[in-house]
Formats: sequence, C-alpha cells, structure tokens
Amino acid sequence: MKIPGPDHPITITPNPKRVRVTAGDVVIADTTRALTLKEANYPPVHYLPRADVAMALLAATDRSTHCPYKGDASYFSIEAGGRTLANAIWSYEAPFPAMAEIAGYLAFYPDKVRIEELPA
Repeated sequence: MKIPGPDHPITITPNPKRVRVTAGDVVIADTTRALTLKEANYPPVHYLPRADVAMALLAATDRSTHCPYKGDASYFSIEAGGRTLANAIWSYEAPFPAMAEIAGYLAFYPDKVRIEELPA
C-alpha cells in the first residue's frame, strides 16, 4: 500500500455538477452526488454512488486489478440497448484507508460510455 503524497497526489472532491452516463440512448447513471478523483497527471475520474446507477443493467465480471494507492478494483459490464460493454465500470469495494470516500462508488471508462457534466 502506498500513501498519496507530493510525488503522487490524489484528491477526492464532491462534483458540483450533475453527471450523466449513457450507453447509446440508455441512461446508465444520473447523479448530483458524484465525487471527482484527481490522481497525479491522470485525467479526472468521476465516481458515482450506486443509488444513482441503474444497477439492473450491470453484471459483475471476474476481472480485478490492483492499484497500490487505492486497493483492489472489481469490474462490471453494462448490458443495455441489445449489447454488452465488457468491463466498462470499476469499483473499489474496500479501498485503502486514504481512499475510503470512494468505497462502493462506480467509475466508468470514458471510451466505452458517454460521461457528461451538466448544470446541477
């Protein structure tokens, strides 16, 4: 486990905008309670609460990855609009203590879905 610091900063802040995620014409998530994680030089990532995600459209997969700063990630595919978007979502169910705020939240790959920030 690594701790974020000056050499690898990570910040998590509430996003003041509405965040909507769509796959084709299907709304997968719509929230005003997203958290935005900024990590080092990576693009910002929006983490959305499960309560604002159409969980019935998701299927857990066997994929898992490890981040030395956040912990172990699990993955979900999206089944919507007659197609499956494999491993389009990840979640840290039990992240390391420094990242506890994102526990159970869902993040989406922007190359697999459309992620919009809209006025709240």
